[in-house]
Amino acid sequence: MKAPDGNKLAILHALNQGDFISGQAIGEQLGISRAAVGKHITSLQEMGLDIYKVNGKGYRLSRPLSLLEQSDIEVAYQQLDGAGCEFEVQPIIDSTNTELMRRLQQGKVHNNSVLVAEMQKQGKGRRGRVWQSPFAANLYYSYYWRLDDGMHAAMGLSIAVGLAVYDSLKALYDLDVQLKWPNDVLVNGRKLAGVLVELDGTAEGPCHLVIGIGLNVAMPQTSADNIDQPWCDLSEFCDDINKNQLVAVLTCFLQKRLAQYQQQGLQGMYQQWNNVHAFAGQCVELSSGTSSWRGICEGIDEQGAVVLRVDGQSKRYFGGEISLRVKS
Repeated sequence: MKAPDGNKLAILHALNQGDFISGQAIGEQLGISRAAVGKHITSLQEMGLDIYKVNGKGYRLSRPLSLLEQSDIEVAYQQLDGAGCEFEVQPIIDSTNTELMRRLQQGKVHNNSVLVAEMQKQGKGRRGRVWQSPFAANLYYSYYWRLDDGMHAAMGLSIAVGLAVYDSLKALYDLDVQLKWPNDVLVNGRKLAGVLVELDGTAEGPCHLVIGIGLNVAMPQTSADNIDQPWCDLSEFCDDINKNQLVAVLTCFLQKRLAQYQQQGLQGMYQQWNNVHAFAGQCVELSSGTSSWRGICEGIDEQGAVVLRVDGQSKRYFGGEISLRVKS
């Protein structure tokens, strides 16, 4: 799928004013025919946008969209006294994480670069899963960070990132979320956001990290039908969501957590994480490949390992391929 051209984006902005607008009026504004407007509308619908058509009134979005604007992100970031980050907005991309990893291999990425997109064609979740990424619906965010202490030092990074997401949602919307080991953000057991950290480097040398965050903002039903687990989005809990402000606030809190992690590891964070742990004290099952373990979840330790009480003993488990499920 190609990125939307100027006419499509102009039509989208016109529809995003909130009122019905006729195809004739749009055509006159853009200097194109009503038939061309209709084709652009169809193309936008194929991208996952929910657009109403009412005879005698015209077209209207089912609900207003918060569209990404690089200049608005930069202004919001500066107002928060943010410093050191470069922002880029892409309309459509394969994956924000994939693009930053690609630029890393080409030597074309700067430390503290932030890439956000309106849509991902190949959004990535953990364990090869697809992350549903319809146009202008959610937040698809990636951040490049260099850690000079080697790959071993990045072992618990997803814990710090999860706390940054928690910080952001609490500060912006007073929303209390729970964190699921190792990298999910939940509300009442339903997934709101996920974290995917990808690494490139050596055991002792510099470690390059691309931190991906996917956050459901206003998921359309057409995409929701493809999600195979309980989920929610921000629109259920908050009004007037501004994605540009969300990007700026998330970036500031992520910078703070990364600085804290670089200085102290998880020493100052793992107990904070345990205070908002979704499955604390519950019977859970850890599975990895053909192996599985069942026990009472006691949270995480200072290295980011999940701790289960199994047969009266506390046991620690690591691993990016381990899934956590509550057992009844």
